[in-house]
Amino acid sequence: MTSAQLMNAGRQSDPAVGKASTTVERISARELAITRTVDGPARIVFEAWSRPELFQRWWVPKSCSVSLISFEADIRTGGTYRLLMGNPSSEGPMAFFGRYIEVTPHARLVWTNDEGGEDGAVTTVTFEERDGATHVVVHELYPSKEALDDALASGSTSGWGEQFEQLDDLIVLLKAEV
Repeated sequence: MTSAQLMNAGRQSDPAVGKASTTVERISARELAITRTVDGPARIVFEAWSRPELFQRWWVPKSCSVSLISFEADIRTGGTYRLLMGNPSSEGPMAFFGRYIEVTPHARLVWTNDEGGEDGAVTTVTFEERDGATHVVVHELYPSKEALDDALASGSTSGWGEQFEQLDDLIVLLKAEV
């Protein structure tokens, strides 16, 4: 999917009645913003992002041929994370790793994506509760225009809509447990 198609797909999402839409937008040469309102309080939505056993249940789009093998994380400012993902066409698992720059419970997560070396993005996720729902904004800042172009061309940024749908499904389950 080209960056223009990706941006248009996000802007023109037409969700079914009662379903939230995910907006994916390139906001500058180096920045991508993904927004979605999740039907659940910020506390629960934040937990789905910050508890490894919950994160593993929704992070990888089911339609993707990649599986999440493991997610180890010390989710605190200065902590680290490591995801291992498998793909049947790969010789071995792919590692994604970095460190948490900021962790503010129920409000904000900021982490590095160090597997990309100098081309790795810094990801900031904010959680703003509004009338029992949570407005989530994922902001990815790449070190260069070329790094973001490469991420868009690879398709690595195209699964956000499905990921958020899976997050929505998990939040329904978590709210029922409360």
